[in-house]
Amino acid sequence: MSNDLALVTGDIYACRDAFLAVQAEPSLNFDREANFAIQILEANSYTLKVALQNRQAVIDAVTNIASIGLSLNPAKKQAYFVPRKGKICLDISYMGLMDLAMSTGSVRWGQAKLVYESDVFELNGVDQPPTHKSKPFSTDRGNVIGVYVVIKTADGDYLTHPMSMNEVIAIRDRSEAWKAYIKDNSKLCPWVTDPGEMTKKTCVKQAYKYWPKTDRLEKAIHYLNTESDEGLKLASVSDQPATDPALAQGWSSQAKAAGTVEALQAVWVSGLEAIKQSKDMVAYEQFKAVVNDRKTELEQALAKGAAA
Repeated sequence: MSNDLALVTGDIYACRDAFLAVQAEPSLNFDREANFAIQILEANSYTLKVALQNRQAVIDAVTNIASIGLSLNPAKKQAYFVPRKGKICLDISYMGLMDLAMSTGSVRWGQAKLVYESDVFELNGVDQPPTHKSKPFSTDRGNVIGVYVVIKTADGDYLTHPMSMNEVIAIRDRSEAWKAYIKDNSKLCPWVTDPGEMTKKTCVKQAYKYWPKTDRLEKAIHYLNTESDEGLKLASVSDQPATDPALAQGWSSQAKAAGTVEALQAVWVSGLEAIKQSKDMVAYEQFKAVVNDRKTELEQALAKGAAA
């Protein structure tokens, strides 16, 4: 082991207590994560050089692993150490964000997929999985034209969020890393080395604002927003779809007034279409809850009538 690597290795092992104090995921093991960190630094002389320039940043990156609850294990592909702005930073992959969303209970299941020119893609509504037909083994699927994330909530509902490449590129172009690359092509950035990964991560971060929130997922998103120069920022409150209380109240009133399961189903279909157009997820959740409650009432009444 070189003297430089030994110096940083000592820093990493010295932060054991800090790691354990903020550890959010019980399955993480400090010695394993420390070893993964050392392997990353040992494998790349430039990364090690950057680590020596700001040794505190390495310690911060190790403790961030603990507080967010993701692993540097290369087999999991959840998180990495990368040199950025003269220091070592924790980088979270889109797979890491999805794993975090599932492990914390924000979602039951989810995946992000790229859509190519030769694919057939149809959005079936925000509350349904999309139709995506492709030839994955084709040698020429054309250019990537979009990306989507589909998840299943803890309640068993689907939420789908699509983005065109124009929307993704607009975010990429605001990235400090991309601007630096355009200014000096010798400075590679993740948008250049891993465009598919970055496209999926962009979509996950945009879709996240509609998912049930958990502290660890919030922390990971906040970390990326404040420490990353990828340009992956959530829309401001003013940019997000507005919530219209009258929308949910109007359709909920119709659902409550439905006298049969068939009539309720008709209200559900019409109301869902109207809410889907507005992309008002608060109205959707409220309307769905009322419909489910009314359906239970009608089914119970029907069962009592049949028994009598």
